Amino acid sequence: MSRGKKNEAIMNEDIRAVEVRCTGDDGTNYGIISTRDAQNTADDLGLDLVLIAPDAKPPVAKIMDYGKFKYQQEKRKKEARKNQKVIVVKEIKLSVKIAENDISYKVKHAREFLEAGHHVKFRVFLKGREMAHPQAGVEVLNRVWPMVEDLAVMDKRPKLEGRYVNMMALPKKDENSKK
Repeated sequence: MSRGKKNEAIMNEDIRAVEVRCTGDDGTNYGIISTRDAQNTADDLGLDLVLIAPDAKPPVAKIMDYGKFKYQQEKRKKEARKNQKVIVVKEIKLSVKIAENDISYKVKHAREFLEAGHHVKFRVFLKGREMAHPQAGVEVLNRVWPMVEDLAVMDKRPKLEGRYVNMMALPKKDENSKK
């Protein structure tokens, strides 16, 4: 018999073990009893017999309200998702032959992104023969860095990756935002 989900619990009549180590939802320890007796106990209490550790010797089963258990699990997952922060990485593309006014225009946008709390990835694309001198891309990023260093922390130094020279800047942690 195959299940739709791998993490789906084995419960009630689907438990194939002859005997199980059984515990109750309230902490009651029933000890090692036959699966049929455990199922009867669960039925008497109006609860489900759920296999917790199928690989143990003997397997461990718990008598619980499975619907309530699943509901609480989903509620915890939802709460965890709500509390996590999504990191947005904005990308600023530059070239080796970029003019100074173009750099300042792109840096202005990068500063806005950093003030909004986003991570900024600066990329210098190396075309054709520029690949022979990747240091030129590093120099462009070294000209950009002083313009944003008051707002940012350099996470990754300028480094050649394929046809790009990349540098990563993260917003500085503000003392005011900790309050």
